[in-house]
Amino acid sequence: MNKDTFTSWRVNFFTGLAIVLPAVVSVAVIFWLFFTISNITDTLLVFIPRDITHKTGAEGAGTGPMYWYWSVAALIVAALLTMIVGLLARNFLGRKIIQWVDASLLKVPLLNKVYGAIKQVNEAFTSGGDGSFKTVVMIEYPRAGSYTLGFLTSEEHDGLVGKDGENLVCVFVPTTPNPTGGFLLLLPPGQVRKLDMSVADGIKFIISLGSISPDAPPSPLPGARPLS
Repeated sequence: MNKDTFTSWRVNFFTGLAIVLPAVVSVAVIFWLFFTISNITDTLLVFIPRDITHKTGAEGAGTGPMYWYWSVAALIVAALLTMIVGLLARNFLGRKIIQWVDASLLKVPLLNKVYGAIKQVNEAFTSGGDGSFKTVVMIEYPRAGSYTLGFLTSEEHDGLVGKDGENLVCVFVPTTPNPTGGFLLLLPPGQVRKLDMSVADGIKFIISLGSISPDAPPSPLPGARPLS
């Protein structure tokens, strides 16, 4: 095999990989989400005998894994229940019931810590309230000269004061591609630049590993302005 043939094959391989990889990763993510979620939603079919919903295992009928079509049915049931909860949340009586359940969960020892933390993270990503991400910012992190995106979570913490006596702001720097984990940084306002980018675009940019460019590119010059 001559060098030109090897080079041509290598170019063809990487060209094909660039085309095939997004589809393969997308399918893998979908299957991972399906099986991860189904591990939870499968319990919704507990009222159906296991010998109907599950395969025959080493210990007899119903001791193997659940048939995939029953897992799909469980997902559909979960989706319908979620829609019902959403419907209830849109009327007065439903909101009162949801508030009562929410308050009850927050009173249970240990569970209230986990539930409260998950609820706050969920509200940060999905709501526009006081606990949500306020705007997308850019900071120098993890070292000078390199930049990363973050989300401004608070500008009003009087008790958080830097060495120069100025109030510090809270910036959440998420990990990629999973933005639910990350680091909370306390920074002087002068080290934080707001970007003309929506929170949704910022999250998409992080999840896509930077491959989905928002309308306002996350660069230190265009679309960025100092916080202070």
